[in-house]
Amino acid sequence: MQIRLRVVACAGTVGAVKAHEPGSSGDVGHPCFTGAMYRILALEYEGRRVGRLIVGPFLPASLAAPPASLFAVDPAIAPDRAQALLGKMPRAKSETVTRIAAHLKSTLDLILFSGHKAHVTSKMHLASVREGYRQLEEKNARLQEAFDRLKELDRLKSNFLATVSHELRTPLTSITGYAQLLERRLRDRPDDSKEVEQLRIIREQSGRMRRLVEDLLDVSRIDRRSGVSVDPIAFDLVEELQAVVARTQRAHGEREVILEAPETLPIEADRDRIGQVLTNLADNAAKYSPDGGSIRITARRLGADVEVRVADRGVGIPDELRERVFDLFVQADGDASRRRFGGLGLGLYITRAIVDAHGGRVWAEPNREAGGGTVIVVRLPVQARRRRIGPEPSVPGEPPPFVVRRPSG
Repeated sequence: MQIRLRVVACAGTVGAVKAHEPGSSGDVGHPCFTGAMYRILALEYEGRRVGRLIVGPFLPASLAAPPASLFAVDPAIAPDRAQALLGKMPRAKSETVTRIAAHLKSTLDLILFSGHKAHVTSKMHLASVREGYRQLEEKNARLQEAFDRLKELDRLKSNFLATVSHELRTPLTSITGYAQLLERRLRDRPDDSKEVEQLRIIREQSGRMRRLVEDLLDVSRIDRRSGVSVDPIAFDLVEELQAVVARTQRAHGEREVILEAPETLPIEADRDRIGQVLTNLADNAAKYSPDGGSIRITARRLGADVEVRVADRGVGIPDELRERVFDLFVQADGDASRRRFGGLGLGLYITRAIVDAHGGRVWAEPNREAGGGTVIVVRLPVQARRRRIGPEPSVPGEPPPFVVRRPSG
């Protein structure tokens, strides 16, 4: 019975201590029936009360004998027994408890500050990540929209090139045909030599425009990945080079064209396409060479490859453009305000595509031997190899831009 009373009394004291508010002072004491004391201190953070700190139980340093309240709860307890137990309880002066409480409060304050700072930092970081992710999504959406627009513009450009080229082809064919017909009729009339010369100019300029149209069609086929056939056959590359030299000499009579090559250079490739490449390079060299200058074309066998070098003594290509001149519409004198040479920047783009289709390489380097100008180097395998070209993979079910077709048998 007495034990139950002590338990009830202890529980009541503990409950009262837990419920006791420290008041406006923030520091109050609460006595225990055993003579011990509890100190209840307010915990504050940034001027706001966030909890309480309870220190105890402890005996006041001035307490010498068990209080009457102890015997009121348990009259059966022996005074000497109570005195002996009293000596085992911790004692502390009021100022000692105050220092301990202050230390605990500062420690808890530091813990609260660190925890709050970490919480705020985490919240700010999460908010920053969410905002960054939102901005990234918006930028990705804008980039995707811009990419879709560019793809559509590229498709429209390719369709436009193809349409315009086809539309120009028919009238140019008619102009060239009628010019040749009239030229043949007037050729035997000495009095009409002026008209014959004018018709020759019309025919030549029509041929120039026709080649430009064919280049535009090739670019359109490459861009649309509709396929440009490459049909390799065995032929002598030297014969083709001689034909290219003769055509270039006729078209650019004021410039000397020098060919250095062995007697024969057998190769398997598309003769028409290789002729197109060599003609483009020779015309470019003549276009960028000064009047009276020379163009040197050299060819040789290098193991399993053949190499053709077309060198001019012209203005040269700036270092920063040496790789880019093989891109579409890029020219060495690309600034429209300072351009001295014609053309649209299609020839080298098509040249690279054709050379790539044969499994070869093409590049530009300075003409150091002549002290100025440019050398375009084409290296082709003796036997043509199939190779896909273009910056993007082929679409399934759609042929690559250049397809090597080997003759049957």
